[in-house]
Amino acid sequence: MAQQDAAPNGGGELQEIVSAVSRGAPEYRQCPHPMYAVLREQAPVVRLTPPHGIDTYLITRHDDARDALSDPRFSKNMHGAIDTYHAVYGSFFDALDDNVLFSDPPRHTRLRRILRSAFTPRRVERMRPRITEIAEDILAECRRAGTVDLMTSFAFPLPIAVLCELMGIPQEDRPEILEQFAVVTRSRFDPSRRAELKAAEERLQHRLERLISDTRAHPSDSFLSDLLQGEEQLEDPELVASLWVLFFAGHKTTAYQIGNSVLNLLRRPDQAALLRKDPALIPRAVEEMLRFEGSVETSTFRYAVQDAEIRGTRIPEGSLVQIAISSANRDPEKFDFPDELDVTREGLQGTHLGFGHGTHYCLGAPLARLELEIALAALLREFPDMEPADAQETGRAWLKGPVPAFRGLEHLRLVLDPARPDGGPDEASLASVASVASGK
Repeated sequence: MAQQDAAPNGGGELQEIVSAVSRGAPEYRQCPHPMYAVLREQAPVVRLTPPHGIDTYLITRHDDARDALSDPRFSKNMHGAIDTYHAVYGSFFDALDDNVLFSDPPRHTRLRRILRSAFTPRRVERMRPRITEIAEDILAECRRAGTVDLMTSFAFPLPIAVLCELMGIPQEDRPEILEQFAVVTRSRFDPSRRAELKAAEERLQHRLERLISDTRAHPSDSFLSDLLQGEEQLEDPELVASLWVLFFAGHKTTAYQIGNSVLNLLRRPDQAALLRKDPALIPRAVEEMLRFEGSVETSTFRYAVQDAEIRGTRIPEGSLVQIAISSANRDPEKFDFPDELDVTREGLQGTHLGFGHGTHYCLGAPLARLELEIALAALLREFPDMEPADAQETGRAWLKGPVPAFRGLEHLRLVLDPARPDGGPDEASLASVASVASGK
């Protein structure tokens, strides 16, 4: 039996737990699972009072969460509640967020249909050899460094490089585009960077417009090129917003999931040993990792377009609705021994909510699964004895903040080959690692 998830005591008054979740308290962000367990039992639909001041209803049980993810009473159209949207996320450059993620049918149906026409499972599977090559190249540089922060040295560079390949971004253009993406991502939730954010988002929009124009003039075997040559076309502003959301969501979720998965295997050597002994278990293990410690903690922006009632709790029209994916995926009513990681667990695909459910089921799920399989297989093969650089510090650097959209680590420092006498990093090697994804 796999080791049970180590966590602080989830007891205490329900009111204190609701307050901690509302505030995004450090003890909640460090390990939310015991608090979610109390909420599932005592208040499965609970009203929160977050710092942004908008009443928010959190749904924590699996069956309620699954239903809510496809409930038409809960809208994702940011234009239908733009003031609320800005209160939660800030006054951003709305053109980038006017995309498939923040829209409802029929517009969402059209956008998703066009994107799926170019983002097929066949295209994703054709990328397997190239993704494997990218992963091995990055890990070769990591080997030279010896001790690395897995997040900055591998977990983020891998999906970034894969997305650049998918979009057909030329090697020589990658450093500029990636820097602009980085500035926008870094500034988005920092009110002090508002002027920097506005300028960066305008630069990014113009740079993506240029990428679209160049690709239209010089077609290639890329996702973007296929979109531009499809029978049904997106308008250029829709293309820009689509590229932005695919890049933003597609690299963060995969990167944090790699970190979460490696951390939990380090904590459970018996589970890592099973995967090293039988790599054929890795696809099954990926589904279990997504269930056990997924990188998407709560659903993205939704609000009630009419009064709704769930488990006797009234959700008033105009309220925000958050769906606790991390909680739903550990619901004992749905999964046996949910707080235990078991890489041999069967029948998870289609039951866990790591990629959502219904209309907004993750468009990039096939690519994310492939990247995670390749990343874990490569790490376990190349560095079977990797261990934390600091056992006391490992696993404490969880993302902070009041809006728990992502569940992931800020850093995860590892000694990749403990048997090496010179296991420490050198600056040149670390710089080389960072350059792989950008094509320098």
